[in-house]
Amino acid sequence: MTRSIRRKGALAGVVLAAVTLAVTACSGNTALPGSDASSTASGDSVLAGAPVAKADLILSGSTMEKIKKRGKLIVAEALDAPLLSQQDPTDPSKVNGFDAELAKLLATYIIGKPNVEIVPPASETREAMLQNDTVDVVFNTYTITEERAKQVDFAGPYFESGLAVAVKSDNKDIKSYKDLDGKNVIVGANTPAVTEVPKIAPKATVTAFGTDPAAVQALIQGRGDAYVQDYTLLASDAASEKQIKVVGQPFTKEPYGIGLKHGDDDFKKFVNEWLKTIQKGGQWGKAWKTTLGTVTDSDVPTPPEIGSVPGS
Repeated sequence: MTRSIRRKGALAGVVLAAVTLAVTACSGNTALPGSDASSTASGDSVLAGAPVAKADLILSGSTMEKIKKRGKLIVAEALDAPLLSQQDPTDPSKVNGFDAELAKLLATYIIGKPNVEIVPPASETREAMLQNDTVDVVFNTYTITEERAKQVDFAGPYFESGLAVAVKSDNKDIKSYKDLDGKNVIVGANTPAVTEVPKIAPKATVTAFGTDPAAVQALIQGRGDAYVQDYTLLASDAASEKQIKVVGQPFTKEPYGIGLKHGDDDFKKFVNEWLKTIQKGGQWGKAWKTTLGTVTDSDVPTPPEIGSVPGS
């Protein structure tokens, strides 16, 4: 596989540097921060038996045909998001995580090989990158909203984040948000958790901290029984700090979609059908289990229903 990574500036379409990195394997098998390499399944296990689209699905003149002829999928994807899409510091040609594995699976479905070129986005440039054809798709914890859907199309949702619960790794009493009543719950100041925790646990004592690192440290020090924050942020914290773990699934909903160029109905239908295929085939579950699932006690979640939220 050839993986290319284009460094991108704050302005859409302005490429500051280009680096092409030839690698001998397509696996994301390097251990993530805080994980155990011996217990973390490689990206090869996710790609094993990955589906490839039948020829009649690659419509003439379509985006799918353009990508297949090019021989690589160009993706807007972070390089610094643990468990989602993080560049391996020991081998920059490898990018590991849930979003990264899904991007490889989509490339495989179209091309037959997991050839991906990554253009790291800024949050404010994602729409422009799709509109001006800098990238084919966006995998970047891209929350589906009706306002954004006026500028881009969303396939999915492919994952549902939201507020979740982290506890110390040796905590056996708190298994989900349902066990928070009567507990001392840490939250981030000025986050949705401030108002949501009293709704689900009216007898809980809520203690707010100004930053995520301060909240994590307070949890480790026992100044709270649990920490409520966005699921993906907690997963990132747990990846780098073995003293905490995520329990249960999110109890609020923040649906992530795959960003596509607005008005490309054929490509949106194609990507949604691919999502259904990897969900049914088990590749979606493997991608979750070997990334986000490494820091939680929970079973593989049920994927959200495609087209189930406004804007999708």
